Amino acid sequence: MGGLIPLGDISRRPARFPIVTMLIIIVNVLVFLLELTGGDAFVNQWSVIPADIVSGNHWITLLTAMFMHGGWLHIIGNMVFLWAFGPEIEDSMNPFRFTVFYLLGGLVAMLAQVAAAPNSTVPNLGASGAIAAVMGGFIVTYPRDRIRTLLFIFVFFRVTFVPAALLIGFWFVTQLFSVGSVATVQTGGVAYMAHVGGFVFGALTVKLFEEASRVGGGAVSDE
Repeated sequence: MGGLIPLGDISRRPARFPIVTMLIIIVNVLVFLLELTGGDAFVNQWSVIPADIVSGNHWITLLTAMFMHGGWLHIIGNMVFLWAFGPEIEDSMNPFRFTVFYLLGGLVAMLAQVAAAPNSTVPNLGASGAIAAVMGGFIVTYPRDRIRTLLFIFVFFRVTFVPAALLIGFWFVTQLFSVGSVATVQTGGVAYMAHVGGFVFGALTVKLFEEASRVGGGAVSDE
């Protein structure tokens, strides 16, 4: 029907090449190719099933599930969002800190979904929770940055510029309204509580991971 797709931050340019962000995207793509060849058996083996986690089984899936996706639109959408916000947050930290921040965000996101539906046997997967942590960090660190955004309503498309606080804030509100549901994406579930958990983690902890000397660096005029 309609929506907003972030294309990138026009208010600053990272001083360092976002190597970790790029590697995360590559790993997600490679894992998705494995899903295509492995089918349902692969998805069920490596995605998070809350009931299994609660019973003390398959804890490794809390990590593996954050690199899996339920379909082409799922992975493309997630990787677009990661590329739009990841480079700036990685640059405000350093590659090691950003890696830890991203993985912890994804872990907290998965645990939030398990806590919300501990008896569920629906496989949950996706990088959305970890990416939500990046977005939570972004709205705290660079709320006034302007994001080049693709606005679409039915067949109407337009590229516009939206403040990060407004764009990410709108996204977060939509997740809050969706809490309690798991959207089916092919063979897995996309858990909205994971999005909320990851976002809150990112917003609360981003300052612990940032290098003070790098925050605010790389800003460019958009005039």
